[in-house]
Amino acid sequence: MDRAKIEEAADRLWTAARSGIPCAPVRDLIGADDVEAAYAVQEINTRRLLGDEERVLSGRKIGLTAKSVQAQLGVDQPDFGMLFDDMEVLDGEEIAWDRCHQPKVEAEVAFVMAAPLSGGHIQMVDLLASIGFVLPAIEIVGSRIAGWDIRLADTIADNASSGLYVLGQTPRRTGDFDPRLCGMVLTKNGEPVSTGAGAACMGSPLNATLWLARTMAKAGQPLGPGDVVLSGALGPMVDAAPGDVFEARINGLGSVRAAFGKI
Repeated sequence: MDRAKIEEAADRLWTAARSGIPCAPVRDLIGADDVEAAYAVQEINTRRLLGDEERVLSGRKIGLTAKSVQAQLGVDQPDFGMLFDDMEVLDGEEIAWDRCHQPKVEAEVAFVMAAPLSGGHIQMVDLLASIGFVLPAIEIVGSRIAGWDIRLADTIADNASSGLYVLGQTPRRTGDFDPRLCGMVLTKNGEPVSTGAGAACMGSPLNATLWLARTMAKAGQPLGPGDVVLSGALGPMVDAAPGDVFEARINGLGSVRAAFGKI
């Protein structure tokens, strides 16, 4: 890897995030499909963010869980990004538009961990035993890259296109809903705009979360108690505009809302 180009890519994304002005893709610096270089860029800006003593990691997000999106980007597995505590928005709280970066909205299942998941042989039973509770969630994805002109390396480097997230307030146990067959309806200003089910997320949100648990353990950054895992979209993401109000309803989990302020 060319360290100078990795640092230049990180600087480009950092400046875009701070200024609110989208930047050019970073694949000209690190290549369109170099996963290792892309995560190196992500790590630089993660460390920058954690340099603020008032900010802490709150969990992880999983992206590229839909087979159609994987095919579009030419990959056969998802990616991940970091969640920070200041990304959380309360259910129904107005979201200032200047906090967003070309926002799009997705409905997801969120798992909150109650026990650590470390070691080299994490199985589904280990994951199930480690989950504290489950919540409906809305992820507000964002891109620092102009016009969402992204390839695989661009989105990974840009913290998997993370933005903000909203958690519902109706905790459930994993046995209280069917993670594979749970239906989802996302409305925008009262009108349905996206539908789906758990099976759209790598066959089940639990499958995606198991992939993440294994990946993070291998990287020496295992999931731990209190970590939030946004497990991936249950249906197509939807563009957001100032003043829009979204509500996601997931069978067995309840609902959650995201309300954008006007400019």
